Amino acid sequence: MTGTERSKLALGGIVLGAVALLAVNLLSHTGLKGMRLDLTEEKLYTISEGTMSVLASLDEPLTARLYVSRILGEKSPRYGLYADRVTEMLERYASLSAGKFKLEVLDPEPFTDAEDRAMAAGLQGVPVTAGGEQAYFGLSVATTTDLEAVIPFFTLEREAFIEYDLTKLVYTLANPTKKSIGLITALPIDGKKADGPMGPRKRWVIMDQIREFFDVRMIEGDATEIPDDIETLMVVHPKGLTDGALYAVDQFVLRGGNALVFVDAHAELEVLGSPLLTMEEPDKFDFNKVLEGWGVRLVTDKVAGDRDAARRVQTGTDPRRPVVIDYVAWMALDQDNFDGKDVITADIERVHLATAGILETVEGATTTVTPLLSTGTNSMAINADKVRSATPDVVGLYRDFKPGNVPLTLSARVTGQAKTGFPDGAPAEVTTGLEGEALKRITDSHRAASDGPVNVIVVADVDMLYDQFWVSVREMLDQKVLVPLADNGTFVVNALDALAGSDALISLRGRGVSDRPFHLVEDIRRNAEREFRAKEEELLEKLKALQGELSALQRKGQGGGEAIVSAEDRARIQQGRAEMVSVRRELRDVQRALRKDIESLEARLTFLNIAGLPLVLGLGTLAAWGVRRSRRKAQGGAR
Repeated sequence: MTGTERSKLALGGIVLGAVALLAVNLLSHTGLKGMRLDLTEEKLYTISEGTMSVLASLDEPLTARLYVSRILGEKSPRYGLYADRVTEMLERYASLSAGKFKLEVLDPEPFTDAEDRAMAAGLQGVPVTAGGEQAYFGLSVATTTDLEAVIPFFTLEREAFIEYDLTKLVYTLANPTKKSIGLITALPIDGKKADGPMGPRKRWVIMDQIREFFDVRMIEGDATEIPDDIETLMVVHPKGLTDGALYAVDQFVLRGGNALVFVDAHAELEVLGSPLLTMEEPDKFDFNKVLEGWGVRLVTDKVAGDRDAARRVQTGTDPRRPVVIDYVAWMALDQDNFDGKDVITADIERVHLATAGILETVEGATTTVTPLLSTGTNSMAINADKVRSATPDVVGLYRDFKPGNVPLTLSARVTGQAKTGFPDGAPAEVTTGLEGEALKRITDSHRAASDGPVNVIVVADVDMLYDQFWVSVREMLDQKVLVPLADNGTFVVNALDALAGSDALISLRGRGVSDRPFHLVEDIRRNAEREFRAKEEELLEKLKALQGELSALQRKGQGGGEAIVSAEDRARIQQGRAEMVSVRRELRDVQRALRKDIESLEARLTFLNIAGLPLVLGLGTLAAWGVRRSRRKAQGGAR
């Protein structure tokens, strides 16, 4: 074969390769258009079963109008990619809805009808040019009966939660009638007017999320009965409830009502600097009277600690030298701490708790108590007095930690036949002043045991509901943007959904928690931390012994208050000081080793994330090229 023939053959091969590449691209664009490969851990790009269920249950058509300004993608490529993802997801909604979800994609250019419609729908424009040209990236969804819901602007901070936000919007339009939730609480969880020295208090984020799906009705702490139209009761920190209110809750559950109850041996809110509650009689907890009838009890003088799940905090009295350490009483629970078989916890990643209480099953209980949230075995029950302070000894708690090697129950589902906590009937404050038919009604309606199996969820922590423990709230484009650090809100709404009999959104609420640590890094850090704290304790013990010895030597001194110390004693003191220096050096070595191990591991993980895949592809290509070349040589030799 001549050189010219080889050149023609090579050129023909290049042309054929280009044609084959074009054919593959066309085939993939047409035949594989609907196929996706989702390699994210939480399957963020896969439509969940919950969304499919919501779309399949649509009774009337919905019209969705997605407003995306082309100039936004030109000015911000990241927003351009985000817009493509939202568009593709909404197209999937349309294809899965059997024609009930119709999508229109509009480019609201300046001074067009599309821009007018975007503004009329309440969408938020952002300036993208020096001349003030507005760009839009929002969604409006409407029913045939003129109900409308909008997402004013798709912010990047909510990208991980896009499916939840879209499906929630569809669900609320398709189910405009909300189920009722009764709320009994001593906390300003739902906001309060400016009637005190603290001024007005904002509603907690958790209540905003609950109100998206439920009609919440407040019930006073001195109520003697729960209204008949309440389907599910939510009780939060029932501290100071009257006997009448306790009895009302007791009888509501025994008559078949569902309840989600948050109790606490120590509420952090009591020491956060605002007089939300008082700390009088911390061990008094009357609600155990009701709980014990359901077969469960709160341990009132202990809180749970878990060294493996401990959250990292900064503490110390010297602001120039803060101490960063694991606070064993603040926990970040993960899937190892959840009941993975329960619909409430099956699809969530993390829950943050703060000085949570401990639940026990009552001996002889007629109900079944199933833990939903638990500590690991590396946990212990901590005396509540050690955390009842604005500045607890975080380092001391870590140093004195002694694992009990058994998990502690932090939340439980209670089912089965329950008993009343008022075996003698209604308390006096319910019946006082009643007579005749009114008294007979109360007497006849009393339940000594439940009519059927009860359905109750008990959580031994109130602080998990407070914003600062689980969510970051930011203001952007006149919107309140929520960035969850944990799935506390998901857990609560899941629990209410499960109790109320609606679980359509449970499978997708927990997808996309923004704070995701490297577990291997955390394990290395914790192991080094334990070694460091053990050395620290050794140092403190030696220092204490040295100080005691020095005091004893000074007491032996005579004349004018000056201590007379022998050469032998001086030698012992110098030896002790030398030992202190040695131990301090060991502590620094441990800290350096800790940083070295973590930095080395993080460097390896970064390398694998950035260069790993290209390297594997490159090596694979080289290997394939080498095999192919060897085969050609072998074939040439055979000729």
